[in-house]
Amino acid sequence: MVLMNKNNPLLQWTAAMALSGTIGAVVLESGADAPALAFARSLVGGLLLLVWSAARGWLRPWTLTRRDLLLAVLGGLFLVGNWVLLFASYALSSISVSTVVYHTQPLMLVGLAAAFLGEKMAKSQLIRALIAFGGVTLISLSAHGADGKPVRLEGIALALGAAALYAGASFVAKQLKHLRPHVLAAVQLVTGTIVLAPALLVTPLPTDTSGLLWLVLLGTVHTALMYVLMYASIGKLPTTTVALLSYVYPVVAVVVDVLAYGHRPTWPEGVGMLAVLAAALAPKRAPAPRPEARPARV
Repeated sequence: MVLMNKNNPLLQWTAAMALSGTIGAVVLESGADAPALAFARSLVGGLLLLVWSAARGWLRPWTLTRRDLLLAVLGGLFLVGNWVLLFASYALSSISVSTVVYHTQPLMLVGLAAAFLGEKMAKSQLIRALIAFGGVTLISLSAHGADGKPVRLEGIALALGAAALYAGASFVAKQLKHLRPHVLAAVQLVTGTIVLAPALLVTPLPTDTSGLLWLVLLGTVHTALMYVLMYASIGKLPTTTVALLSYVYPVVAVVVDVLAYGHRPTWPEGVGMLAVLAAALAPKRAPAPRPEARPARV
């Protein structure tokens, strides 16, 4: 399969970002509530990543210390919490609005690193953060959903909450760079499966075949396959290339929202979206990244 060809990291990363952009459509088409969606994604994706890791011998020997395991579980709580909030936000705003607002998370991560790791925040990063959140404000005041009504501020708040939790998951993952990312992701998804299982008593899985198939698609293609594509490629690409191709994710989400759900961005909303993406996804001049443990983007 050409996407899995180890000689095509550019294609692998692009494919992973394009898949990320279609997650919102899968979530809406499933008809399931956010906790059930996150549970199914954790269960199916986690099992497949465990099988993948075991088949490649990455689970032998078991190398996680108690500290590593505790941090991995904490990161898993942040990760699945981020999914629940993001999935819930789609219905209250729109796929494109939630996705773009969600992309404030790289700037939140910079803030966490400055606060807890003592990393210096450059003046340019502060300016980018102000531009991004100015864009979020513009979107909040001008965006409309498919029904032509203004998007609900609760949806934007949930997307910002999801971004904060993802930044937390990334912050934890920075402490676990010595672990193979596939194994870390598997541990996090197992954590999510266990934590979210009780939620099924309140928000059960869909009972119709169509809804269940959408959940299987979310766990297989949009989780397990997407993780493998991301981790197989990110360490082989320059940072600037990774950053630039990350634009594929929100662009695909906006296109899907416009074509499939009739979203029509107003011009102030469009300006706000461009401000967020330009500020949050601006490439940095840096050496090519090493493969490191980090959660999937969504």
